[in-house]
Amino acid sequence: MLVTYLEASRDLCETDSILFGAALATCRIIGAKVSTAGRATGHSSAIPAWRRRTEERIAKARALIGRLICFRSGNNRPRIVRTVRMAFAGTNVSLSQPDITQKLTERIDDLKQRIAAWGNRIRRYTERSTRFNQKRLFQSDQKRLYESLERPMVSGTGPAPNQADTVAFWRGLWSEPVNHSEGPWTEVVASECAGITPMDPVIITPDDVAEAVRRAPNWKSPGLDGLHHYWLKGFMVCHSVLARQFQEALNQKSLPSLFTTGITHLGS
Repeated sequence: MLVTYLEASRDLCETDSILFGAALATCRIIGAKVSTAGRATGHSSAIPAWRRRTEERIAKARALIGRLICFRSGNNRPRIVRTVRMAFAGTNVSLSQPDITQKLTERIDDLKQRIAAWGNRIRRYTERSTRFNQKRLFQSDQKRLYESLERPMVSGTGPAPNQADTVAFWRGLWSEPVNHSEGPWTEVVASECAGITPMDPVIITPDDVAEAVRRAPNWKSPGLDGLHHYWLKGFMVCHSVLARQFQEALNQKSLPSLFTTGITHLGS
């Protein structure tokens, strides 16, 4: 079926849609979970559920510690008292007993120990995940690994940039026409390059496509089309069609917007 559809494809955009549909159909047949919402702009969260639950527990424990400290300092507002009573629910502790200050201190220390234990669990997971990612990156791209190790960690502590100011800044750089005056060196370069023999025409073959796909990581983040390299490796019948259509795009010196459009996220 895929061969029939690919033979009728007129350009790279149609071929991409056909391959995405084939990948989606395959996932549905084998029962794999697929989210098409992220095909254009979605980004799935890589934070595991247990970590989110643990971080919520830490936040609640810290809030409770703050309420207990306020009550121990003499703050008897109804909301504070209600929270303290809930903290000692199921125990024989009464807020009017003489040693309530000691009980509050013990409860605060217990919560601090729990927070430390939860934080250590998250820290161990983060360190283990970092080591795993570094080992995998070392096998696939050592240059990127060394760059990430040498690059200093920068954390934004200042206020976030204003959206209007950011748009105005980049619009002033890219929206205004600029007239460039070529210097005399361009004539020198042109005269020196006049005797260079032009390179032979590039011929893209199915083997070239297969080799390029073979070296690509299976599940690397896809582009706007949402199609991973895994499917280009599995659907080998598309290599000849892609080679022909890429050759046509090269000869026409034009690529569809699918290959020239992306989403940029401003970093801190």
